[in-house]
Amino acid sequence: MTTQTTPENAPIPLDQEMPHRKVIRQWLLPLSERSTLRAFVLLLIDTALFVGLIAGTVALESVWLKLLCGLAAGFVIGRLFIIGHDACHQSLTPHRELNKWIGRYAFLYSLTPYSLWDTGHNVVHHGYTNLKGVDFVWTPLTAEEFAALGPIDRLLQYLYRSGWAPGLYYLIEIWWKREFFPNKTHMPTRRPIFFKDSLLVTVFGVLWVGVMAYAAGATGQSVWLTLLMGVLVPFLFWNTMIGFVVYVHHTHVRVSWHNEKSAWTKAQPFVSTTVHLTFPMKIGNMVHHIMEHTAHHVDMSIPLYRLKQAQAKLEEMLPGRIIVQPFSWSWYFKTAKACKLYDFTRECWTDFQGQMTSPVRGNLPAKT
Repeated sequence: MTTQTTPENAPIPLDQEMPHRKVIRQWLLPLSERSTLRAFVLLLIDTALFVGLIAGTVALESVWLKLLCGLAAGFVIGRLFIIGHDACHQSLTPHRELNKWIGRYAFLYSLTPYSLWDTGHNVVHHGYTNLKGVDFVWTPLTAEEFAALGPIDRLLQYLYRSGWAPGLYYLIEIWWKREFFPNKTHMPTRRPIFFKDSLLVTVFGVLWVGVMAYAAGATGQSVWLTLLMGVLVPFLFWNTMIGFVVYVHHTHVRVSWHNEKSAWTKAQPFVSTTVHLTFPMKIGNMVHHIMEHTAHHVDMSIPLYRLKQAQAKLEEMLPGRIIVQPFSWSWYFKTAKACKLYDFTRECWTDFQGQMTSPVRGNLPAKT
């Protein structure tokens, strides 16, 4: 590899060494400015959308329209969660304490305890992205680990990695085990704030169910149908949405996992372990630009409303190094078929039988 230098602020060719993260973050520094007004506008819009859609699950007569409102409400929960995610990263507004309260509020709709998400996401996932044994989000098993599973756990892995059940994965492996009153196995650290935040979302959930049950009685409708359309459907859609999003952010035949910290560090994981998934019809805008994910991992201080510009800057300055993947259902299910297990010796994805399925190693071109 050549050590030839390039002019300042010029794109870095593939044959030159990756700049230090501090240098890359300097490119994005002008985009880290945060706006309290813009944050509140986004928060109010999404809150109003959620309330209106939940009201629609009660007010509309057609079951299909109720279902449509419930599904759309689940999507808006995702939008609110992304706002809370920014607040948790302290990138939403310039005010630290305000960010904490906005984050707690925005996370209520997804029943996510703020402090537990902060620990698992900010400290673990962002601190050690795709480092096996530390990062726990969609961590692939090895063939040996898979063979040692019992029948139930093996069935769950088949379901999780099928492409059809990202919501089931998130609901069980993330929300239930690690966020909602987690046990000592999944959260060895015990802090009073963890219990308080879990209790807070529980109270919100009980109130949500209570309001919907009251609305059903007041309008002479089935309580069970109202709870299904106005509570369960939005919550399950949200789990499917977030499970899908975190899967495609870090699962790709060109994305590597590591089981040794030294190799992981050399791989520049803030760039090499993330995917920029692109969509037609500005669908990315509808999910608050969370798919511009490389920029977010490079610099978590960039607010969601500036991620698009930050991602474009990274792709301009680091041509060929960032994984940019146009989304299609064909690509998604091909990825799900290929990325079942991971072989850390050969540094490749495999199927459940241990057969190599990824055509590349990490971010290097495939050998011909």
